[in-house]
Amino acid sequence: MKRATTLLALLAIPLCFVGCNNIEGKKPNVILIMVDDQGYGDIACLGNAYIKTPNLDQLHKVSARFTDYHVSPTCSPTRAALLTGHHSNRTGVWHTVNGRSLILERETIMPQVFKENGYSTAIFGKWHLGDNYPFRPQDKGFEEVLVHGGGGMEQTMDYWDNDYYDDMYLHNGQLKQYKGYCTDIWFNETKQYIDKQKDKPFFIYLPTNAAHSPYFVDDTYSDPYKDNENIHHAPFYGMLSNIDENIGKLIDYLESKKLIDNTIIIFTTDNGTAQGAKVEGHRLDGFVVKGNNAGMRGVKASMYEGGHRVPLFIHWKNGGISKGKDINELTAHYDIFPTLVDLCKLDISTEIKFDGNSLVPLINGNNEDFKDRIVITNSQRTEVPEPWRRTALMQANWRLINGTELYDLDKDPEQRTNIAEQYPEKMEELKAAYDDWWTEISPSYKDQPYIIVGHEAENPSKLYCHDWHTEEVSPWHQRHIRQGYIDNGYWMLKIAESGTYQLKLRRWPEETHLPLNAQAPVRPAIPGTSVSESKKSKALIVQKASVKIQDKELSQEVDPSAEFVEFTLELQKGTANLETSFLLDDGVEIGAYYVSVEKL
Repeated sequence: MKRATTLLALLAIPLCFVGCNNIEGKKPNVILIMVDDQGYGDIACLGNAYIKTPNLDQLHKVSARFTDYHVSPTCSPTRAALLTGHHSNRTGVWHTVNGRSLILERETIMPQVFKENGYSTAIFGKWHLGDNYPFRPQDKGFEEVLVHGGGGMEQTMDYWDNDYYDDMYLHNGQLKQYKGYCTDIWFNETKQYIDKQKDKPFFIYLPTNAAHSPYFVDDTYSDPYKDNENIHHAPFYGMLSNIDENIGKLIDYLESKKLIDNTIIIFTTDNGTAQGAKVEGHRLDGFVVKGNNAGMRGVKASMYEGGHRVPLFIHWKNGGISKGKDINELTAHYDIFPTLVDLCKLDISTEIKFDGNSLVPLINGNNEDFKDRIVITNSQRTEVPEPWRRTALMQANWRLINGTELYDLDKDPEQRTNIAEQYPEKMEELKAAYDDWWTEISPSYKDQPYIIVGHEAENPSKLYCHDWHTEEVSPWHQRHIRQGYIDNGYWMLKIAESGTYQLKLRRWPEETHLPLNAQAPVRPAIPGTSVSESKKSKALIVQKASVKIQDKELSQEVDPSAEFVEFTLELQKGTANLETSFLLDDGVEIGAYYVSVEKL
């Protein structure tokens, strides 16, 4: 049953200079909540008259609220920027698939620094920055890891037929089944983890996969939003209501354990709304015609305001952040890491240079470092970044889109009237700033995200077509596997040691134990929920399999009733591109969707 929590205890201490009155004298705990695909307009207290979010509304009342806070327009880039304090392009993450959602090995992220400062570190939910070594959360400083695969359930590397209920997740690298609804599990496991933390402060990253597609939730949550002409997508709102309920329960739990006062709670989201608003014209960049998007143009993945302006609430009672306060300066996702370094007084290497700024001065009323600040966000979704590709450059009320469109949000918040011709000097100034930024950041594009195989940290390595480097969009969803997606690409590998390697090429994931020519069974719908029946699959008859890597090209005829095709070959230490192929009976050639690489 949904319920609202009371946060009256959080109101007791007025806002002061942040960090000046950490009463207990202990390092604060940190819980960083990031909801997937929830936009600025998908919260009642931010102006949505249709959705019910009582617990977020209460948190809003006792938090510093950043009203002009921006992220990347899609999932992985925001996560990379948030966790590193760097612009996402610098981290190697400017896409959500095609091998460009893998965070560069050289990047230092939040949990690594927290761990070095004596914190226990944990993640519960969605990672989406690489499912192989050295990109996994356990490779990047998280001691406790509970995640699903890929960027959402039903995606290629997620356990086959996960449907949000009673699913298989990766717990510290090992598959384990959990009972219940995914969001409930992330929050319940968070509370169980906190119960075990007695001697150390904790840093918990709680990125929910909801409300990303597929839009699966109990009818009890979505029913109140059905049959309302003002609501674009009832299950989407239902998923957000479930998240709101879980946030309330988590805060009640922290209060019951007397942990709430010295815990920094950060709430934010990863991009603009996915289904809270319907837009006209282009599916991403149009003007809202149904639903609520806080008066902004565009939705998730748009370069317009609705694609990347999202909520950010920060609360810490012992640190003096416990009174509602709107902060209107331009801020961004890469500000969060330096803010936490500041709030938690973390020791950090002098080699780490943030692109972002600490938000503590703003909370304390000093905006000197934020005057005339420029923030740049883009949605590249390509193999190599291109200047001005789906880009927003922001400065105060100005928005320069793609280097050609200029908007003044003070006069035109919906970005309806391009005024570039009226302000040639401003255009020249902002374009010059972008050119300087591009010149500074573009050398980092040469650094490549190599999946390391033959390493003791992961052997065998399971490779997924989601991470193919290809000119097309790689097959990132299980429906693509069911339908026999026609494409191929290559994986960028680093061979850790020279030696004998065994490669197994599959059409279906290993856990299905389906032969190459099989037709996968349909996943059934779940009564009482919005879980629908999966798409029917198509049988493929594989006649020949091939591999190309280093200077080797091998092929063999196959038994299509076998689960996989196996190759054994000698590989030399160093980098290599791996390409595989299946030749079908109709002459069509596709890549092997799943490949394992094991050093023998």
